[in-house]
Formats: sequence, structure tokens, C-alpha cells
Amino acid sequence: MSDVRHVLVLPDRDAAEEVVDALRERFGVSEEPQPVRDALAGEDDAEDAQWLVVLRDEDERLDPAELDRLAGEWEGWREEP
Repeated sequence: MSDVRHVLVLPDRDAAEEVVDALRERFGVSEEPQPVRDALAGEDDAEDAQWLVVLRDEDERLDPAELDRLAGEWEGWREEP
């Protein structure tokens, strides 16, 4: 079993929550990922923070290209490990 993780970076909380819903519907993700706020050092304004959705993919069944496209629908991207 591997410890593969995918990190999707989204522009705001709403987008992150919608991506979590889409992951369940499109990919059948059973363990629901939680959106996490990623404030840059020194940021005081929560509106400027990006949101992350971290997915564990131990069986390596999620296609990185499909995750890229999904994140892109909400003006986000997938971080490369």
C-alpha cells in the first residue's frame, strides 16, 4: 500500500466545498476530504487565502489528469508531489 496524496488548490471555500461534493459524485471517493484554509504567512485577510483539498489515494486509482481537470473547473489546480 502506498501513501499517495493529491492536493487540490482552490481559490475559496465555496469552490473547495463544491469540489469535495464533485469528488464523491464523479470519483466515488469514500473517505470525504475536508477543505483546509491555506493562509500565506503574514496574511490577515481570510478572503486572500487559498483552500486545499487533500485526498489520500492509497490504491492509486485516481487519475491525476482527471483531478487537474476537476480543479480547473473551479479555477484551481492540482499540486504535483
